[in-house]
Amino acid sequence: MPKSGTGNRRLVAARVAAGYRSQEAFAAALDVTVRQVGRWESDTPPWPQPTYQERLTRLLGQSLTDLGFTPPPGRSETATPHPGRLAAPRSAGPVPSQGRPGVHPASVADHYAGITAAHRGLYWTVAPSALHPSVLAHANLGHVLLQETAGATRQRIATALAETYLLAGRIEFFDVQQPERAADTWVRALQAAGEADDPLLGSAILAHTAFIPGWRQQRDEAVERMTAARTYARRKPASPLHLAWLDTVEAECETRCGNTRTALHLLRHAETLLDSDDRPGVPEWLNWFSPSRLAAFKGNTELKAGLLPQARDTLLGALDTLPAGEDKQKSVILGDLAAVEAAAKRPEEACAYALRALAQLQKTWYATGMERVREVRRALMPWHHEPCVRDLDDQLYGWETTVSALAR
Repeated sequence: MPKSGTGNRRLVAARVAAGYRSQEAFAAALDVTVRQVGRWESDTPPWPQPTYQERLTRLLGQSLTDLGFTPPPGRSETATPHPGRLAAPRSAGPVPSQGRPGVHPASVADHYAGITAAHRGLYWTVAPSALHPSVLAHANLGHVLLQETAGATRQRIATALAETYLLAGRIEFFDVQQPERAADTWVRALQAAGEADDPLLGSAILAHTAFIPGWRQQRDEAVERMTAARTYARRKPASPLHLAWLDTVEAECETRCGNTRTALHLLRHAETLLDSDDRPGVPEWLNWFSPSRLAAFKGNTELKAGLLPQARDTLLGALDTLPAGEDKQKSVILGDLAAVEAAAKRPEEACAYALRALAQLQKTWYATGMERVREVRRALMPWHHEPCVRDLDDQLYGWETTVSALAR
């Protein structure tokens, strides 16, 4: 790992992503002194003894070299990553390179970041099964380039690599519902953001990791990760859009944990932030959030809170203001509108929205949107003999839809 004068960022990032926010907690888990952890997280981390090699790789699920350690001459790793809760990513891993810093011109960062930006735009319309392999291949290339560049060029590549891993994790979590795989990938993203010394990108990655415990109703862990995300966001001026998104992520986690009152308070604060005149620049990578998406989150929370008229109005407003090309989000909003009508005991209206969501999913697959439709179908069980529900079943369990869902 090239020394940057700011410590072993790969180990720090893996530690934080694993839930150990302090060196003290990490030291206790490893049964070592805090001083030892400090040495490992320094600019020149010493090669761990074999006993500690096994503990580090088992606890963090990555190889020692991936954690920022360099074997002494004639030495090699004796421990392999343990298949635990942070197992080594199946999505991608570093590709061996010759490790020759500075062999590429500065323009290589422009080219690499340009592909990252293209993937960012393609995400909204390209099928995940087609885009995901390309994103992972791009991440592998990024690892090679990190070892063959230096200075500002290397930092820019690290930033693009972090975004690439963030996108790969988004596909894994939201598009194909593989949270464990996404967790591994987001650790890689956080490590790359540390290499780039980009706290705002690190904040965004940490907030994404909060979705995983939040969707499992593990509130304490979700809140802890959001605390880390907010801490990173304070290290550099963050735009109101970024801060509003942090509120919205936390609100989503609170909603799934049954705390809708807390969630609505967070969402109202997010709305206030977006009305602010204080507008630091918004990074190009923050393209997954907007006022209409905030409204979609709020409508879902109002639905879960039983505020059906408010939810209906909020979701219709979100649908009307959704920018062109937001096909994935459109299926989610339509699914939530269907859920509102099902909760209001209006099965025909619910089925109409659910059918629109299915039609959208035929164009652009999104596992999160399909899950919304399935939730609606479960809510419609009291009317399962009604013609409108049978028509919905014909579409929901048609050959094309069923095969597509199983193949994703």
